[in-house]
Amino acid sequence: MAAQRLYDTDGHLTSCTARVTACVPAGESWRIALDRTCFFPEGGGQYGDRGVLFPEGGEPVPVTDTREEGGEVWHTASAPLEPGTRVRGELDWPLRFARMQCHTGEHIASGLFHRLYGLDNVGFHLGDDVVTIDLSGPVTWPDVQRVERLANEAVSQDLPVSCAYPSPEELARLDYRSKKSIDGPVRIVTIPGYDVCACCAPHVSRTGEIGLIHFLSLQNWKGGVRLRMLCGSRAVEDVMAKQVSVSAISSRLSAKQEGVSKAVERLQAELEETKQRAAQLGRQAAEALSECISPGKPEALFFLELDVKAQRALVNAVLKRGTGVCGVFSPSGDGWTYIIGGDSSWDLRAVAKELGTALGGRGGGSAGMIQGSVPASRTRIEAWWTLKFVNKR
Repeated sequence: MAAQRLYDTDGHLTSCTARVTACVPAGESWRIALDRTCFFPEGGGQYGDRGVLFPEGGEPVPVTDTREEGGEVWHTASAPLEPGTRVRGELDWPLRFARMQCHTGEHIASGLFHRLYGLDNVGFHLGDDVVTIDLSGPVTWPDVQRVERLANEAVSQDLPVSCAYPSPEELARLDYRSKKSIDGPVRIVTIPGYDVCACCAPHVSRTGEIGLIHFLSLQNWKGGVRLRMLCGSRAVEDVMAKQVSVSAISSRLSAKQEGVSKAVERLQAELEETKQRAAQLGRQAAEALSECISPGKPEALFFLELDVKAQRALVNAVLKRGTGVCGVFSPSGDGWTYIIGGDSSWDLRAVAKELGTALGGRGGGSAGMIQGSVPASRTRIEAWWTLKFVNKR
């Protein structure tokens, strides 16, 4: 006989007594079935409950997950329990309640998107770090903010949240949301004025328990959008953490908190201007350095702190002076970035492979120019260069 699912009628039940009806091995764990349970199995976009089983006269057995299979609720446990054993099951209640807050908050938000914009929730995942909602069509960020304000109004109204199994006749008259067709009894979660939806998961009993409903981001997703959101204590923690960041940025930039975005934009513009100026100076330095190379010199090797553009500019400038091959190595972390250029007598693609074999370098390019990185010391690079280019003159 399948377990009596106590969470179905009372989502706030944190513990229950039960009898073990089955216990089977599952890899390094065990799957335990009970005759009644307050543990919700994974479903409806929500993870399975965790907690502890306390057997009479035995050691506590942690439950790391709960799944449904073949109509039975299986509790994934770290140790076996004999069938017939009486146990007390206790949920990880803070985790369950946080999930309930997020799930009921999602119902309110999805109901509002459906009513206001005619959009369906076509994908939902309630992770323990963030909630994602996939909508069937596009919305703008102002649309999302409008829904967020209205959703938090629903929270402030402390509306009742009811879960029930309507009769087939009652169900036929109901206008409710559902992402898939359901065989058998349909459990309907109702939030008056906001949502009526088929759902198997436990929910809070009143909207006031949800606390804050807060959207984090919006991105285009498979013809619609994907929203990231948090509710309850998770949303509060997120807002508090971001406030710390905004305060720190505000202080560092000597800007008001409400003006940090514009301050960052100004800083980015200044940084881009500085980068452009640095690139220009790098090219000028490369031209000046190339003048130090005697025209027609067979090869040239530099170890300089230059960015990629300046490295390339120096290689090209040296090659114009009739040098057969030129390499520029610039420090990067524990190694070097490099650009090597050569005249038509060289096919440097083969040189890139040799550099990788000899010094562990990575890179590639064309016959006339290659670039990449190498973790070797300057001494080893110079020795390789001499063997490859200088001794072959």
